[in-house]
Amino acid sequence: MKIEQYISQLLYRYQCVTVPGFGAFLTEFQSAQLDENSHSFYPPKKMVSFNPFIKNNDGLLANHLAEAEKISYEIAVNIIQNEVSHWKTKIQEFGSFSVKNVGDFSLNSEKNIVFVPVDQINYFTASFGLSSFVSPSVKREVYKKQVEQLEEKTPIIFTPEKKRNYSVLKYAAVFLLSAGITGTFGYKYYENQIAQETLIVETNVQKKVNQKIQEATFYISNPLPAVTLTVAAEKMPYCVVAGAFRIERNAEDQYQRLLKLGFTKAKRLAPNKHGLFPVLYGSYSTYTEAHQAMKDIQKLDNKDAWLLIEAL
Repeated sequence: MKIEQYISQLLYRYQCVTVPGFGAFLTEFQSAQLDENSHSFYPPKKMVSFNPFIKNNDGLLANHLAEAEKISYEIAVNIIQNEVSHWKTKIQEFGSFSVKNVGDFSLNSEKNIVFVPVDQINYFTASFGLSSFVSPSVKREVYKKQVEQLEEKTPIIFTPEKKRNYSVLKYAAVFLLSAGITGTFGYKYYENQIAQETLIVETNVQKKVNQKIQEATFYISNPLPAVTLTVAAEKMPYCVVAGAFRIERNAEDQYQRLLKLGFTKAKRLAPNKHGLFPVLYGSYSTYTEAHQAMKDIQKLDNKDAWLLIEAL
């Protein structure tokens, strides 16, 4: 039985898919890319790589195969072992083989396995429907503006002003000045009267307000009940997994070991639908933080630690 399709299905959902006895396929997020030389645009994607040193059975592939084919877990493990044996025979006899929709394997001059992922499939589900495209370069034309400076020479003609009779205007100015002075004093008097009346009204209103405040009495007969606010817990969907155990006692031993090593975020999860007891190094709110923690743990404690992304 071919297991390639089940590996491909799991790569959409998980950061690490281990093939027991062979190695692990790892995915890493890559943001959108622009190739300025070819004017090509590439959407965000998951880059698939292969680690031949992660070979322990974490139960992920076997459980998925058992559920999809309606077979027992033990039979699924045997199917995977047979397929791995077939892969190793191929690469020893022919020097290469392919895992459909995942990538190609070959041996280099030093007899080490070289993995080349396929480019046609993007395992980043958020980029579904997006494909790369080429945009023609933008040509820009520069126009030079020529400005002509025009000089206008207009003859200036001086026309002598005729002498007017200002005697009538003199008397009119005296009359307007007198009227203005009288109006100014009258307006000032009227303005002072309005200001005094306004002050009296405001004083009476303020007295009434102060009186009402002094007479007011507040009674609290039935105190209001306390209000309980529920704050939504921060979602931490990115988990670094230490292992998933079929025997609960083994899961508890691993959990206690992590606590003794100083992994204060370590915790046990309830058994999953496959009957396995997962043990976590910790949970994180962002992919970047979880991925860095996984790398540190792989270097310091467990090279088989892998990243689980729970449904958001």
